[in-house]
Amino acid sequence: MDGQLNAARVTRAVLVGAAALTTLAAWTALAGTALLTPHHHAVTAPAFAAAVVMWLAMVVAMMTPTVMPWILAYATLVTPAGGPRSWRAIGAFTAGYAVVWLGYSVLAAALQTTLARAGVLVSDRVGTGLGGAVLVAAGVFQFLPLKGACLAHCRSPLGYFVARWRDGPIGGLRLGLAHGLYCLGCCWLVMLTALAMGVMNLAWMAVVTAVVVLEQLAPAGAWVARLCGVGLIGWGVWLQL
Repeated sequence: MDGQLNAARVTRAVLVGAAALTTLAAWTALAGTALLTPHHHAVTAPAFAAAVVMWLAMVVAMMTPTVMPWILAYATLVTPAGGPRSWRAIGAFTAGYAVVWLGYSVLAAALQTTLARAGVLVSDRVGTGLGGAVLVAAGVFQFLPLKGACLAHCRSPLGYFVARWRDGPIGGLRLGLAHGLYCLGCCWLVMLTALAMGVMNLAWMAVVTAVVVLEQLAPAGAWVARLCGVGLIGWGVWLQL
């Protein structure tokens, strides 16, 4: 029993430390990109790849605080198995989650490319008319049943694991993919508001991060989501005036 408890503590410490370093690295990279390099509108293959990396860094910076309770809960459940198999399962769960958001990053970069080629994306953001529409759409989405279902899932890791548990690394991968899809369903549109507020707007990224963390982890998270929706709709309508 003591050995299992110690293993769980070591696993938790390693995961928390890795998450903290990863988040710090992502924010540092984004800050460096915003301050030290010109903003790229992805119209060439290298620039498109850079846009994918940028969107993925945004995802890592914003979503790591919300996925960590899931990784820690999963690690607690698999740690008693002990040994490398537990770490492989944890890695597979994390990889499944990451694959979903990598796909999102590719699609977001493709949308950025399309808007840039159409001349719609100027100074890393769309015009106020389209930007207002994006904000209103993101705000309305906060009240839809799909958002509610995905948010309810994201707030109950243990319930999900109990209901859909799969053993081993392959099981971890499947669980990570499924959770990643729920997380994507919860947050994809509010993250896409970066196109309206500025793709490299670090202040807006911090606001979105705070909203996502609070709605998924705070006791009144559902109300945070609704208040966010009201704010986005109001701001979007104001931009249209």
